[in-house]
Amino acid sequence: METIELKQSVSVKNILLATDFSEVSRRAAPYAAAIASRFGSKIYLVHVMPMEPLMPVPMEHLPAPMDRSRVEADREMKEFLRGDWLGETPHEVLLERGPVWDALSELIQRDEIDLLVLGTHGRGGLKKIILGSVAEELFRRASCPVLTVGPAVPAEPEGAREFRQILFATDFGPASLHALPYAISLAKQSKARLILLHVVMPVPVLDVGSYWYTGTDVIEQQKTARTRYIARLKELIPPEVKLPFDPEFLVDFDFAPDAIVKIAADSKADLIVMGVNQSAWARASAHLPWATAHEVVCQAKCPVLTVRS
Repeated sequence: METIELKQSVSVKNILLATDFSEVSRRAAPYAAAIASRFGSKIYLVHVMPMEPLMPVPMEHLPAPMDRSRVEADREMKEFLRGDWLGETPHEVLLERGPVWDALSELIQRDEIDLLVLGTHGRGGLKKIILGSVAEELFRRASCPVLTVGPAVPAEPEGAREFRQILFATDFGPASLHALPYAISLAKQSKARLILLHVVMPVPVLDVGSYWYTGTDVIEQQKTARTRYIARLKELIPPEVKLPFDPEFLVDFDFAPDAIVKIAADSKADLIVMGVNQSAWARASAHLPWATAHEVVCQAKCPVLTVRS
């Protein structure tokens, strides 16, 4: 089994909160503020404006007071900042122009961002996400963890948000093992209960043959598998780690997104932590049936922290 190098604590010095000024992105703001308050972080609020249309004759960039899109973005940003949700949290406002991924990836590197926070909404099918439908691209390619607040997450009060139950979903692959230290560290720092979940995909009927069937029924097969996988889940917690509560270990037999969302709801999880594989074709992967992280983000009733492999 792969050795886990456990971080003693998660450092969140700089948070990048991306907004398109929609209601769903406003819903993500209190989570960013709550984490910043706990970790003493600085928040960078960024809105990415679309590229200026091509002009038939090359022109210099308009001065800021004459750039209508920038003036409108500045007005909306001031409206976004109304209220007391930031409290005394240090923050900086950024208005960028260009492709969203290009702008945010540059900011992540330049400002040494430790956490990217997004708000999302669903639009039919597998539910495309805001920011020009590139949130999948962001949480698969960002070099830092991404906290995504999806459309099913209820609006929260502006006060601090505590993580009392943290669900860590794992397939035992490199990406989820890389996400595990974040789940453990957040559980320790938040004094939360950690629930470790592994989902076994159901075997299609057409794939069930004599070589698979050993004379026992499906329930017996699942019982044996559950025992084996729970043992593997227990091995994920290093013996030297002292959690505030005894962790819970669960194995479920279902399609992964459905199981993760259901168990998160049943356990009243305040946060889901999972790994995602890096992909150069992240936008296309959002439309594939195995895009587990994408579907969980769209359906979960709590924020989802994704950590790239």
